[in-house]
Amino acid sequence: MSINIGSLLPRHARYRPRHTCIVFGGRRLDYAAYNARVNRLANALLSEGVVKGDKVATILPNCLELMDLYWAAAKTGAVVVPMSPLLQGTGLRTLLNDSDASMVFAHADFTGVLDAVRDEVPGVTHERWILVGGEAAAPRGYRSFAEMTGPHAEAEPPDAELEDSDIYNIVYSSGTTGQPKGIVHTHYVRSMYCTLFANAWRMTPESVVLHAGAIIFNGAFLDLMPWMYLGATYVLLPAFDAGRVIETIAREKVTHIIMVPAQIIQLLDHPDFDPAKLGSLEMIQNLGAPLLLEHKKRLMEALPGRFYELYGLTEGFMTVLDREDAPRKLASVGVPMPFQEMRIVGEDGKDLPTGAVGEIVGRGPMMMPGYYKRSDLTDQAIRGGWLFSGDLGYVDEDGFLYLVDRKKDMIISGGVNVYPRDIEEVAIAHPAVREVAVFGAPSDKWGETPVAAVVLCEGAGDPPEAIKAWINEKVGAKFQRVNDVYVVAEFPRNAAGKTLKREIAQDYAEWKGKG
Repeated sequence: MSINIGSLLPRHARYRPRHTCIVFGGRRLDYAAYNARVNRLANALLSEGVVKGDKVATILPNCLELMDLYWAAAKTGAVVVPMSPLLQGTGLRTLLNDSDASMVFAHADFTGVLDAVRDEVPGVTHERWILVGGEAAAPRGYRSFAEMTGPHAEAEPPDAELEDSDIYNIVYSSGTTGQPKGIVHTHYVRSMYCTLFANAWRMTPESVVLHAGAIIFNGAFLDLMPWMYLGATYVLLPAFDAGRVIETIAREKVTHIIMVPAQIIQLLDHPDFDPAKLGSLEMIQNLGAPLLLEHKKRLMEALPGRFYELYGLTEGFMTVLDREDAPRKLASVGVPMPFQEMRIVGEDGKDLPTGAVGEIVGRGPMMMPGYYKRSDLTDQAIRGGWLFSGDLGYVDEDGFLYLVDRKKDMIISGGVNVYPRDIEEVAIAHPAVREVAVFGAPSDKWGETPVAAVVLCEGAGDPPEAIKAWINEKVGAKFQRVNDVYVVAEFPRNAAGKTLKREIAQDYAEWKGKG
């Protein structure tokens, strides 16, 4: 028997039809109603000539239609390719062509950007540009989502005869700069997300998941897949807003939530933050980047026994710091998940001893089969069956992983390896510092020197020189001393909420150049 994640929704529609499936924008749909809605879209795709393996690109914010496409693709064998609404011109055109997209679903507000690229995307024919939202009648040259799906039946579509190895989605790691890398996930890989993460998060069919970040990124699938696997309830917000998250948790009795560090900080700092309002939570999970210890301690003091942290790559290797291990291993990012293996290797590819810093490599059943159409990049990332992460870390005597830093973020100052995270852990303890990002700036003398970009707490008036002196007094070595403190109002982030260090470094260089 082949694994097909498209079989999950109709199963719940049959056996728990009245259980609440999804909540969005004031709408509440049970499994029977949501399955009928997805079937209408699935049948519409088939009527458009979409067949198994066809690539369907989405350029959508959080909305029901985007979620519909995820599950309609799972039923029909279409390959969904989610793209960021922040993409512009060249980046968007590159990804649409690289993915071999044959159909595009985009928000109506995005038509200006589409107009500029659609003539250069020959794989998408005139009638296959579909708009979500906006007026009922789409502008000339486009069709509306309602027009496309309206006349179609709510019955189950024909069996797509999917195999475990059939592609479910392609997630791009980048596209605005450098070589686009389309990370392929099969139905089998996503089924592993269903089972392994449901187990890791202690989820049940009665769990209530809240997702407030963008669901176009792979991190969203960490709770999206186990939600559907178990037939639980999924509450989706249009975008992250700390106040709305707090209110929604209290109203819906949310049990599980995933956030990136910036979102956790916003939650903790919000004037409405009150542990009593968040009492239903059983999991608060951090992903995307390690949460600095200062914030971990605040969160665990306010809401003990709920914190999880995940380290992982979209390419398919993950470790989890479980809520039971967090108090004693707070600086760690946990251990490999079941069926996964991990090694720490040196430049020669040989295993390093306990405590030695090296590259994190791993393998397991969630690993991608490869990058789409890029066997060359696949061969660089997967060697001998092991996924090389490009991240640096070490394991302790109990086998717990400690993430030292991204290999690409490491600063080499005077020939010494300097890890930004070590400095960030010191800087965040300064009472005026709300967020910090350390990066390397060019130096004639040392090659690179550390610079700390900081966002100050509200009302803080501490001058940069004073913060710099405080950090340099606290760090453990001279080579960790920062050369400058760069104060900004807020950090640039991508649609997933991750801090963009490269942009901060560019802004700093421009600022110094003007000075």
